[in-house]
Amino acid sequence: MLAVSLLVVSCSKKEVLTTSQPEGFAHICVGVNDFTITEGEFPTRDGEPVIEYAGVKAIDLAFYEGTTEVYKHTQMRDDGSTYTTFGSFECDLPIGNYTMVVIGRGYSVGDVFELNSPTSAGYTSERARETFCATQSVTVTSSTPLDLTITLSRIIAKLHIVSTDERTASVTKIRTTYSAGGKSFNPTTGLATVNDGFAVTNTPSSAVTTLDVGNYAFLATDEQTMDITIEALDAGENVLFTKVVSNVPLRRNRVTTLTGQVFTAGTSSATFQVDSDWLEGNEVPF
Repeated sequence: MLAVSLLVVSCSKKEVLTTSQPEGFAHICVGVNDFTITEGEFPTRDGEPVIEYAGVKAIDLAFYEGTTEVYKHTQMRDDGSTYTTFGSFECDLPIGNYTMVVIGRGYSVGDVFELNSPTSAGYTSERARETFCATQSVTVTSSTPLDLTITLSRIIAKLHIVSTDERTASVTKIRTTYSAGGKSFNPTTGLATVNDGFAVTNTPSSAVTTLDVGNYAFLATDEQTMDITIEALDAGENVLFTKVVSNVPLRRNRVTTLTGQVFTAGTSSATFQVDSDWLEGNEVPF
């Protein structure tokens, strides 16, 4: 699994601590350090700092006492008013026992993401994004500042679709439908909380070329097989071509690539080749 190391810089070295926190509270510092990759096809480099990895555009930090939210803050990479240093957090917590939830994710205008508890989070807008997550128990026993360490793992699977035939001028959108999986997940397990499937629509560039799109899904298990329906739509969202690829293997922290003819009417002798580290060379006919 790709891991994001969250390492807290010693609170005692921060100037902010020259002022006292409220009595009965402890000052908490959480910082995002480097990414470390052990395997996978996602385009990240070994040891790449979060500040340099464009895939993480938002970081959510929350503390829960049971299911009660005690603290939550979101840093947006493109909004400097949400942080001093992207990936570094500070807050004050009263003495008690907490579950810390940290989520690093992609973001685009129009995305809506909700973090509701240590067991409930997800995207309520059209598509899921690349997502890293971890939870950890935290106990505050005194007002002494705490240094915390946590590791985030990529918990999402990516589906990459590449056509071997050229898109026609009448095709303006591509709709991809997953027969299972979802856009919501349990931050504690990293697994999907909804397994009903969903659809995502991509708009290719204006140039008529071969298709190359990617989307993300949360899985109900670490490895999950499902049917993928690919539809080519015109400007009025009428279906021009449909391809159904059965029994596509997906796995968390893996990119599964489907390659085949999308814009060819009728039955084709071609196959969609499934290219992934964990199931190399598998071919799925459609």
